[in-house]
Amino acid sequence: MTLLPLKHRELAYAHLAGSGLEIGALHEPAKVGPACKVSYFDAVTESDAARLFPEIPSEKLVHVDYLGDLDRGGLAQFGNGSFDFVIANHVLEHVSNPIGAVRELFRIVKSDGCVLIAIPDKEYTFDRGRAPTPYAHLWQDYLNGTTESDDAHYEDFLRSAAPHIFSEPPENVRHHIARARERREHAHVWTSQTFREFLEETYARLQIPAELLFESRAIENQIEYSSVWRKTEHAAI
Repeated sequence: MTLLPLKHRELAYAHLAGSGLEIGALHEPAKVGPACKVSYFDAVTESDAARLFPEIPSEKLVHVDYLGDLDRGGLAQFGNGSFDFVIANHVLEHVSNPIGAVRELFRIVKSDGCVLIAIPDKEYTFDRGRAPTPYAHLWQDYLNGTTESDDAHYEDFLRSAAPHIFSEPPENVRHHIARARERREHAHVWTSQTFREFLEETYARLQIPAELLFESRAIENQIEYSSVWRKTEHAAI
């Protein structure tokens, strides 16, 4: 999804300062201010990203400083409190275990540091035909240590984003599902309201000390739920 230069993002990024990590920036890194120094983390190298996403001009892809998979302990390479801020713009909808990912985002940020989390609101995207992912499903994925979404997630994505493919021969459909998995298309979906509820429930269950500093919902910006949270005290997360 294209991250347009919207005013609410400037307001969100204004809360960030110091040394930070951005996850999954691809070709559209957050336009943070001069008080920020950012390193980039992704599951794929620039060359792999160019192959997976031929629609993106390869020269626009950011240089990946750290490789790792959020669903397979990729952030374990960073110690507790390694960064002043962490950015996850349009990332959690792609991962298999969003609750585990949220826990890691807050683990690697310092006390009083910030975590910026944004997801596309399904009502403003090709996901509008899908039902929001139930929290019970995500909690079970967390308890099970899920590392990969099954085909049903990607079939659900395709039925909303590209329903015409289901009139093709079955072998073509299988190819499309495999391609969606390789590209890690949207495994989970939320509205602005259900994602805010997801975060609050996750903070409560995992005892993550988070204070909301900024929030913008899709009804205001026409694309996403965007938020900045401050880790309020040192805690074992």
